[in-house]
Formats: sequence, structure tokens, C-alpha cells
Amino acid sequence: MNAAVSILLRVSTLIDALNERIGHLVYWLVLAAALVSAGNASVRYAFDTSSNAWLELQWYLYSAVFLLCAGYTLLHNEHVRIDVIIGHLPPKLRAWIDLLGGLFFLLPMAIVIMVLAWPVVVEAYVRNEFSADAGGLLRWPVKLLIPAGFLLLALQGVSEIIKRALFLAGHIPDPVEAHREPMAEEFLKGSIE
Repeated sequence: MNAAVSILLRVSTLIDALNERIGHLVYWLVLAAALVSAGNASVRYAFDTSSNAWLELQWYLYSAVFLLCAGYTLLHNEHVRIDVIIGHLPPKLRAWIDLLGGLFFLLPMAIVIMVLAWPVVVEAYVRNEFSADAGGLLRWPVKLLIPAGFLLLALQGVSEIIKRALFLAGHIPDPVEAHREPMAEEFLKGSIE
């Protein structure tokens, strides 16, 4: 294996490790959001009181889960796609679809969203923007999740593009096979036999 391939694989491995670690850390935000939601509901019903800050915190936590785990989801090949169609395509054609989709759709979209979101974050920070609701929270932290989440998604897109290109060049095995789940048809076939 030549030096360029080794460097590309190392970059891909580092990006994968970053998104894997962030994905595992963000698991805890799901629990935190559920606890905040349960606590807020309990207080509301037990004491007939509520807080906009707790409602917004729950919203912030769920936002963090969805935005920060986009790269993690792509890493594990769990993003939305039409498996009934793509699952029946040959591996090289799937790799070409992923490679071109990543280059011409995923990366440009993620970069545009990051670029457009950054001034919104800066403005919210500079203005010390708070929620318009009484007792609401600061807005810039949740707005910062947008460029951060799309940065992680763009980085994972680079990693997936590297893996697909190296697979198509014959340097590595099919990266999708590592995350392959049985197709619905295979489940049905197994249950009939």
C-alpha cells in the first residue's frame, strides 16, 4: 500500500473515531432529555407549575442528539435510503452512488449550511440573545449546534468518500459490508424456512 493510501486511511480512521466517540457521548443526552421531560411533567402535574427553561432545555438536548449524531449515523450507514432498491445493487455501483452523492450533494449541502449558520450563531452570541418566552434560555448555544453538527456530518462525508474511493480502486474491502444489516426479504426467508 502506498503512502497516499495510508494517509487517506489514517484520516478516515481519525474521523470515524471522532464521530464514534461523539455518538457515544451523545447517547447520554437522550437520557438527560428524557429525565428533564419526566421531571418537568411531574412538577407540572404535582405542583401545577412549569418552566419554559425546562421545556427549552429538553428541546436543546433533543436538538443536540439529532445534529451531533448525524455524522455518527452516516458512519454506521444508518441514514435514510431506499434499501429495497440500493440493497439489490452490486457493491461497486452502490459505492459509486455513495461517492458521487457525497461529493456532489452531501458535502456541498453541509458546507453551505455551516457557512450560512455561522453568522446567525455569532449574532446571537454578540446580542446575548435569549428566548422570547418568559424564563427562556440563551439562544446561541443551541444555534451553535447547527454548524457543529454539519461540520461532523461533512467530516464523516469526507471519510465515507475516502473509503468508497479506496474500495473502488481495490485497496480496501467494501466498507458497507461492515455495517450490513439483513434485508427484510432475508428475515422473511429465514422465518418461512
